[in-house]
Amino acid sequence: MLDLARANAAAAGASRVEFLHGQIEDIPLPDASVDVVISNCVLNLSTDRPRVLSEAYRVLRPGGRLGISDVVSDATVPPGPDRTAAERQIGCTAGAWTGTEYLEHLTFTGFTGAELISTHHLDGGLQSTLIKSVKPVQRD
Repeated sequence: MLDLARANAAAAGASRVEFLHGQIEDIPLPDASVDVVISNCVLNLSTDRPRVLSEAYRVLRPGGRLGISDVVSDATVPPGPDRTAAERQIGCTAGAWTGTEYLEHLTFTGFTGAELISTHHLDGGLQSTLIKSVKPVQRD
């Protein structure tokens, strides 16, 4: 994936980019070093999602933005035919947080202005969701 990313950057003429190999739970960047953290359908696959949010918070500069696209459960969806059908459609729903859980974890981590925007509803009470939040300039 790193080779592909570098090839795509070269093809696009992007010269101010750097690609690093690391783990989402242990981002290989210094504190307060980036303006934006983006995650596309990855957070739900982590076994330690609170740690991922903490790492995103750590590497963001004050005023930095967090943008996540992920699978969110409407509520605690019990196993059964509806949940199984939804999982087949999107393939990465095991342990999906509810919107309330996302908001609670973001707030606990220190993020502010959290917003969840549902983009696609699926059977079984699951939905694709954009999650946006900000690291405040001053943490209380």
